[in-house]
Amino acid sequence: MKKTHIIALVLIAISIAVLISFMGDVTTYDTIAAAKEKPGKAVTLVAKIDKSQPMEYDPVKNPNYLTFTAIDTLGNSIKVVYRNTKPTDMEKSERLVLKGSVKDGQFECKDILLKCPSKYKDDMNTAKQNAGATSYNSTDAASDKN
Repeated sequence: MKKTHIIALVLIAISIAVLISFMGDVTTYDTIAAAKEKPGKAVTLVAKIDKSQPMEYDPVKNPNYLTFTAIDTLGNSIKVVYRNTKPTDMEKSERLVLKGSVKDGQFECKDILLKCPSKYKDDMNTAKQNAGATSYNSTDAASDKN
């Protein structure tokens, strides 16, 4: 074999190894029901805080312990335990992305990502109302020509 063939084969082998290593990091979003079926396995959930259930966080007693109940889009709920400081403005968040695993019937969360409400949401509603108020009617155009 030529040197170029050997170098090409080594580069292909390295490329395949890199792709395989990245495949392990690819995660999909699961529902709470699916996460409960895979206890101990790392999963990613998209949920929101159940505001009807109490949130336990006492920064004086233990600043690295937070529990709350999360609800997914299908209405399933689970108690979440997060052993880190509570994220700022967590209550204002529309959705949470929770990374962790189910253990003993509760979700042991390793990481929380907040999906905050859009600051443009109210602006879009105002824009829609203004667009309706300033609509141009084709019959007005015909009367303008006469």
